[in-house]
Amino acid sequence: MRVLVTRPHPAAESTALKLEAMGHQPVVLPMMQAQHFAAAVRAGFERPHDAIAVTSAEAVRVLAGLGSALEAHLTTPLFAVGEATARAAAELGFNDIRVGAGTGEALAETVAGFLGPQTGSLLYFAGLPRADGFEHALRERAIDHVTVEVYRMSPVGHGPETLAALAQSSPFDAVLLYSRETARLLVALMRESGIDCAGFSVRYLCLSTAVKEALPAGAESHVAAAPDEESLLSLL
Repeated sequence: MRVLVTRPHPAAESTALKLEAMGHQPVVLPMMQAQHFAAAVRAGFERPHDAIAVTSAEAVRVLAGLGSALEAHLTTPLFAVGEATARAAAELGFNDIRVGAGTGEALAETVAGFLGPQTGSLLYFAGLPRADGFEHALRERAIDHVTVEVYRMSPVGHGPETLAALAQSSPFDAVLLYSRETARLLVALMRESGIDCAGFSVRYLCLSTAVKEALPAGAESHVAAAPDEESLLSLL
C-alpha cells in the first residue's frame, strides 16, 4: 500500500523503515518541525526536583542535546508517557524509568504511585503546542510539579502544489496521523490545494480520537486501539 507519513523528522524516517519492512510504499511529508530550547533544559535541571517526566520522544531528543552534562541526571527517576518514549530515554542512558499507559492522564496516575502531595516534586519537560491532560491530572492529585517548555512544533510551509503533485497519480491507500495539530494542518493544506479528503486518501489512520475529530466528517478514518505506533500500524 502507498502510505503517507506525516510525522516530523527524524521520527518519520523510522516509521518509513517499518512500513518498508511490512511491504508498503511510504511517502514522507512532515507537517511540523521541532525547534529545541537547550537553554531551557539546563535552567530546568537547576530547579529542585525528585523525578522527571516526558510525554514525547521529542522531549528526550532535546535532553540528548546536553551531551555529557546530562550524565548527572541519568539516575533520576523518569516517567515516560509510553513505551516508545521510554525506549528513547533508555537509549539515552536513563536507568530508572517508569512507563505510563500511553496518555497524559494515565502517566499522572503512574506518577501518583511515586509522588504525592508534600512527598516530592516533578520536573516536566514539555513541548508546544500540547494537550493539558497530564498537567490537569497532576493538579487534581495535588502533585507538586514544574513544567519546562523545551521545544516548539512549528508548521512546515508546504505550498498547495505539494499535495497536488502527490495526489496526481492516485489516492493514497492510507495517511498516518499522530497528532491533532498535524491533522488540522493537513486538512487546511488540502482545502488550500482544492483537494477533497476522499480523493487524497482512501483512509486516515489516527493515533487517538482527538486526532480523528480534526478531520472532516466525510473522511474515512480509524482510531488505533492504543495510542502507540504499533497499534496504529496494525490498522494497515
